[in-house]
Amino acid sequence: MMAEINITPMVDVMLVLLIIFMVAAPLLTVGVPVELPKTAATPLPAADEEPLAITISADGTIALMETEIGRDELVAKLRAIAAERNDDKVFLRADGKVPYAVVAQVMGALNAGGFSNIGLVTDTGGPTMTGEPATDGR
Repeated sequence: MMAEINITPMVDVMLVLLIIFMVAAPLLTVGVPVELPKTAATPLPAADEEPLAITISADGTIALMETEIGRDELVAKLRAIAAERNDDKVFLRADGKVPYAVVAQVMGALNAGGFSNIGLVTDTGGPTMTGEPATDGR
């Protein structure tokens, strides 16, 4: 009779789960690659619903979450989404190389589509208004 507990199967299962989570975690973010501008702004607090994200890539294409969408159908889709959602918050991700006029036009379309709470997504660590690099308070 053996008095020891064999934990090898449990370790095997835990390692497999670890690998699955390591592979799946990067896939949970919005998948349109953009080079966000850097600012000294702090992150917004988390919301109850999954936030709606609009992405403008460097070549000017617009994506609603991960689905590419034409400019002419953007307002109609946004109105349909706004009718289904409780929150009017939307995050706008725009590549740093996109002209400001395009960003302003998309913001106007967001407003026309029923979203008045627009958050501009940036990367942290950019310069402050004084021109000096941002410090993280340490």
